[in-house]
Amino acid sequence: MLTKFSVSNFKSFNTEFTFDLQDTNAYAFNKESIKNGVVNNAIVYGYNGIGKSNLGLAIFDIISHLTDNNKNSSQYSFYLNAINNSDTANFKYEFLFDTNTVVYEYRKTDNKTIISEKLLINGKNLAFIDRDIDNTAIVKLKGTENLKTELIDKELSLIKYIKNNSILDINTDNKVFMDFIDFVEGMLFFRSLTDNMYLGLETGSRIIVEDIIEKKNVKDFERFLNQARVDCKLAVVKGVDKDTLAFDFNGKTISFDQIASQGTKSLALFYFWMQRLKEESKVSFVFVDEFDAFYHHELSALIVEELKKTGIQFILTTHNTSIISNDILRPDCYFLMKKESIKSLSKYTSKELREAHNIEKMYKAGSFNG
Repeated sequence: MLTKFSVSNFKSFNTEFTFDLQDTNAYAFNKESIKNGVVNNAIVYGYNGIGKSNLGLAIFDIISHLTDNNKNSSQYSFYLNAINNSDTANFKYEFLFDTNTVVYEYRKTDNKTIISEKLLINGKNLAFIDRDIDNTAIVKLKGTENLKTELIDKELSLIKYIKNNSILDINTDNKVFMDFIDFVEGMLFFRSLTDNMYLGLETGSRIIVEDIIEKKNVKDFERFLNQARVDCKLAVVKGVDKDTLAFDFNGKTISFDQIASQGTKSLALFYFWMQRLKEESKVSFVFVDEFDAFYHHELSALIVEELKKTGIQFILTTHNTSIISNDILRPDCYFLMKKESIKSLSKYTSKELREAHNIEKMYKAGSFNG
């Protein structure tokens, strides 16, 4: 699990910005939203332009040099903070795997160029390089003794180099190292605004309706839409080159892509990724930006409940206050993001919050502005 993340001099983050998922409370309700003392289900609020999308991009910067998964480099064109004088962005991740801790830090000048990396497992510094000082890496994982340690190529990650070129001994440190690699490989970011952009997990792109047809999920997708109060019947229309998905109006079919609303298309995107979350055990972490931009508030609550069922750690960003409810999550799972900080609602008030409190009403009344 991701337990804590810090970033500075990246996009809108000038000074160090820390997102702490371990700072929880001992609430006796919605306990499934917390695992091992760490927030497993988080929803982030904040004004437009405050940096919620950049927070997701910052967290997912790690996949650009540790994996071969989808990177969407255009999202990282403007990399360094505009007013910071430093020439490197700084990232620090903290993870928990069972009872084992991993801390991974690195500095970059842009999305591809890595200046330094440091990996600590259970407090032990097991991999380190700082190219500002020397191109020679220090690696202490058992099984890496014969690795070449001079890494001149600044686009080559030390951690990825170890993963691809070592046969690691069987021990606790190396197992935790691979748990860390697997977690990063299983990270997924997506959003449905104007570009249906995603990062991580897979490579390449898929046409959503074609994927639904190929996986024989048309009837299940129809059920999902009706559950979401999109009253419809779907059909597959045979074509010369390919089959297409259509709405069925008593035997008359009209292409899904032609008449589906933006909200329905957004639901199709969510359904597409939910199948991955259900089918692929490797999915470890999900960040959905503006997850309900086109949803009715009841549908937003449904989507959160569907994500909770997966058990996967997730972070959602939204402006929809109707889902600030103790019936869905709890005060230490709702985060309020400001320009230089992010804290849960429970940390923005000295008042003892109980399950019976209407925290949406409190939020609108400014109870969490402190």
